Amino acid sequence: MSKFIFITGGVVSGIGKGIVGASIGRLLKDRGVSVFMQKFDPYINVDPGTMSPYQHGEVFVTKDGAETDLDLGHYERFIDEELTQRSNVTTGRIYSEVIQKERRGDYNGSTVQVIPHITDRIKGYVYKAAEESKADVIITEIGGTVGDIESLPFIEAIRQIHSENKDDVLFIHTTLVPKVPGSNELKTKPTQHSFKQLMSQGIKANIIVVRSSETISEEIKNKISLFCDVPKNAIVQSENVDVIYEVPVKLHEQGLDDYVIEKLQLKAKKSDSNWANMLRSVKDAKETLEVGLIGKYVKLHDAYLSVSQALIDASYKNGYKLNIHWINSQEITEENVSEKLSGLDGIIVPGGFGSRGVEGMIITSKYSRENNIPYFGICFGMQIAIIDIARNVCKLEGADSTEKNEYTKYPVISLMEDQFDVKNIGGTLRLGNYDCKLKENTKARKLYNEEFIKERHRHRYEFNNKFRKELEQAGVVFSGINPELDLVEIIEYNNSDYFVACQFHPEFKSRPNKVHPLFDGFIKASIKNKKSK
Repeated sequence: MSKFIFITGGVVSGIGKGIVGASIGRLLKDRGVSVFMQKFDPYINVDPGTMSPYQHGEVFVTKDGAETDLDLGHYERFIDEELTQRSNVTTGRIYSEVIQKERRGDYNGSTVQVIPHITDRIKGYVYKAAEESKADVIITEIGGTVGDIESLPFIEAIRQIHSENKDDVLFIHTTLVPKVPGSNELKTKPTQHSFKQLMSQGIKANIIVVRSSETISEEIKNKISLFCDVPKNAIVQSENVDVIYEVPVKLHEQGLDDYVIEKLQLKAKKSDSNWANMLRSVKDAKETLEVGLIGKYVKLHDAYLSVSQALIDASYKNGYKLNIHWINSQEITEENVSEKLSGLDGIIVPGGFGSRGVEGMIITSKYSRENNIPYFGICFGMQIAIIDIARNVCKLEGADSTEKNEYTKYPVISLMEDQFDVKNIGGTLRLGNYDCKLKENTKARKLYNEEFIKERHRHRYEFNNKFRKELEQAGVVFSGINPELDLVEIIEYNNSDYFVACQFHPEFKSRPNKVHPLFDGFIKASIKNKKSK
C-alpha cells in the first residue's frame, strides 16, 4: 500500500513548497523508493489552460493531455517520471465534478455539502493516484498558505486521510523565518503562528522546512522545536542556492530523506544517483552562450519556464553557462532586427497563441535563416518558420495562419478541420502525447537516433498539407510526421546549417540529467556558431 506525504505552506506563498516536494521525491527515488506527485490548487478555474501566462506562468501539459500548474514541470524534471491528469487538481475541477454528480442524481437526493462530498472527492484523487501509479509514496502539495479560506476543504481532506491511515501519512510544513529590518534578528514567531494555525485545523506537522535569507542557527532550531513540538532533527532549512537542482543535495545533507524513510518505515537502499555528477557539470561550466528567446510573454519569465530550464540544462550538459536574452517580438521590425538580435549564438521562438507579436517573430525567422544563425522553433515557432519561408522563399505573398488572418490567400497554417474530414476537432486543442515517425537522413532522426517517438502537444492550428510540395521545393524537409493523420510534426530547412522547428513541446520531456535531443542539438549548433565567429 502507498504511503502519503502532504506538504503545506505558511506565512507567505512562493517559499518553495513545490521544490521541496520535488526534492524529497528525487531523494526517495535515488534510494529505490517509487514516487508519484500531485499539486492541489485552490483556485476556482478548472485548470490553468485559459489563464493568461502573466497570471499563472506557463501551462504544463502531461502525457495524457492535462493542462496543469507549472509546478508539475518541476516535479517531472526532478523525479524523471511522467505524471498524469491525477497530478493537478483544482477547486474548480472538484466542485464541477461534484455538481455534475448532483445533477445526475448520483447522491440520491442527499443534501450536498463540503463535508463529506467535496472532501471525499479530494480524497478520491489521492487514493486513485495511489491505485493507478502503484507508487510507494504519493507526495501531494497543497497550494496557497494555511489559513486561506480557499484551502480549507483540501486541509480537511488530508486530515481525514491521516485519520484513515495514521501510520502511513507524513505532514511537512514549509514556513518563512524572516529578518526584521533594523533589528538584525531572525524571527520565528511567523513559523509558530503558522504551525498553530495548522494545528487548529486538525493537522500536526511532522517536519518543518524553513526558508530564510540566512543560515538558521541551532538556537533558532531549538526555539522552533520547543514552541512547535517538533523534534530538532525534523527541522531543516531549504537554503537559497544558485541552481535549484542543489536543493535535494542540501536537504540530504541535513538528513531529511533519512527522517522521512524512518517515519514512514520505508524499505530503502543507500543513495544511488547521477544527480551529483550532473551538478558538477553545472559548476564546471565557464564560458557563456548567448541565446535569444523571442516571444510575446517575455515580461514574465515563468511563462516560458520549461523552455528556459531545458535550454539552461542543455547548455550545462555541453559545458556552457547560458545567458538568455528575453526579447519582446512586438518590438522587432525590419529596420531594427539586426540590432535587436545582434551577438546571438542561437535563436529560439517558443509557443504562444493569438496574433500579437507575430510579425516580429516572422522577421526573426527570416533574419535567422538568411544569416545562418541556429534557429529552433517550438509549436508556434514552427508555424512562424513556415509562414516566413512561404512568404520570403516561395513568394506566396501574404501567406499566413488563419488564426491571424482567416481571409489569407495562402493559409499555410490552418485548423485541422479545414484540411481533413475530421469531426469534433474545431474549438479544441491537440493535447498530450502523439506519435511521430522520423524520416531517415535528417537532423531530427540523427538527434533522436530512433524512428518512432512520442511527444506532447498543446495547439489548435496545423501546417496545411496543401502547401507541402511548394515548401519542399523551397528547401523545407518534413522530417517528422504523425502517421495517423499525416500531420507535420518537425521541419528542417536545408539551406541553413541548423534550422529546426517542431509542432510539439519538447521542453516538457527534457530533464537536467537527461536533456531532450532537440534542445541538445540546438545548443550544440549554437556553440558551433559561437566558435566560428
